[in-house]
Amino acid sequence: MTSNPYPLGLRLAGRRVVVVGGGAVATRRVPALLDAGADVLLVAPELTPALRARVDAGRLHWVPRRFLPEDLDGAWLVQVAVDDPMAAASVSAVAAERRIFCVRADDRTAATAWTPAVTRHGPVTVAVLGGGDPRRAMTVRDAIRDLLAVRLAPGGGQSRPAAATGATGAAGAAGAAGAAGAGGVTGASGSAGVTGSAGVTGSAGVTGRPAGRVALVGAGPGDPELITVKGWRLLTEADVVVADRLVPGLLLDELRPDVELVDASKIPYGPSRAQEEINQILVDRALAGAFVVRLKGGDPYVFGRGGEELLACAQAGVSVTVVPGVTSSIAAPSAAGIPVTHRGVAHEFTVVSGHVAPDSPASLVRWEAMAGLRGTLVILMGLKNLAAITATLIAHGRSPQTPAAVVQEATTGAQRVLRSTLGAVAADALAADLRPPAVVVLGDVVGALDG
Repeated sequence: MTSNPYPLGLRLAGRRVVVVGGGAVATRRVPALLDAGADVLLVAPELTPALRARVDAGRLHWVPRRFLPEDLDGAWLVQVAVDDPMAAASVSAVAAERRIFCVRADDRTAATAWTPAVTRHGPVTVAVLGGGDPRRAMTVRDAIRDLLAVRLAPGGGQSRPAAATGATGAAGAAGAAGAAGAGGVTGASGSAGVTGSAGVTGSAGVTGRPAGRVALVGAGPGDPELITVKGWRLLTEADVVVADRLVPGLLLDELRPDVELVDASKIPYGPSRAQEEINQILVDRALAGAFVVRLKGGDPYVFGRGGEELLACAQAGVSVTVVPGVTSSIAAPSAAGIPVTHRGVAHEFTVVSGHVAPDSPASLVRWEAMAGLRGTLVILMGLKNLAAITATLIAHGRSPQTPAAVVQEATTGAQRVLRSTLGAVAADALAADLRPPAVVVLGDVVGALDG
């Protein structure tokens, strides 16, 4: 006799959850545990770069070795994210002895708890169990997600979301797409591949997926709800997802179990996967017939190297769809209450990369010109070089009293905002132990909305 599972919402805030394994499965599951406020202990000899970044940021604890029974001391839940059946069985045996519920990625039938297919809409969380069939659970979950988007939207029920109808959105921004094929990059206006939504974005199961295609999808600044409707729809259709470290982790938690997740995390000034290798992964998987989503934080074309990936795919004859994302250069200041432009304060804003020091021969930024601007200056990836950048701007005439702000991990629950001045912001950021990802904003707009 087969019994039905008993659905339950676990309140894990401050409670120990042990995750055994540091690979792709753990990369997908850990963000939801952290979002629930769990005290996560990760036990694994090695970690993916994305998990290592969370360890370095102090979000979870890591024990760099194989599992030992005492690792479950004080645990309320354990998730086994390894593909070795014998190792997984040993962990679940210890959990059973201690009456701790155990989720197993390798064998659902041997687990004492299952992870459902989940969708979130603000404070509403819906979890679906498909009777052991993950695809059925995903199908029901996606239908509920579309319904929630209609029922819980402002003026609920007025219009159906694009994900449900195949439309690209009334405003067009969320659905703008670029396409490149074997013949190179083309566009209606002559720009890099902007052709609207036609071509390679057909829904699976209706006309059949075109073989060998890639989508470059901007995931937004950090909040998983800020991905565009089109970006989320393509993500649900993907066979392979190649994700950066700045991708909202909860988006990975919603992937189908059979999706191949490739962690292409690029931790600033730390371990990285060469861009050429990422390009090759996109091409190889697509040529093998898979639909590949390259999921990138922010927007693919704002210091995201999306152009290089598109050109590599085009050279190999692989069709590409580009889905713009909400860029952190605007979203981070906005989340901190700072408009990048404001009437009577700033009529311009400039976005630059600060990952190369101003005095480096590799720098392409004319910092002396930046110092002479009257508008807002937004600096991405500039935390490490912030002292050199601010000194250079001041040396070329920018006032040290220019208002400044640093926004760390914008739009997420870990967001931190530091307000200072150009002359002091580097030292203040260091004293506050601010870490990447962080956006620096310089200009009078920093205080434009202060009461």
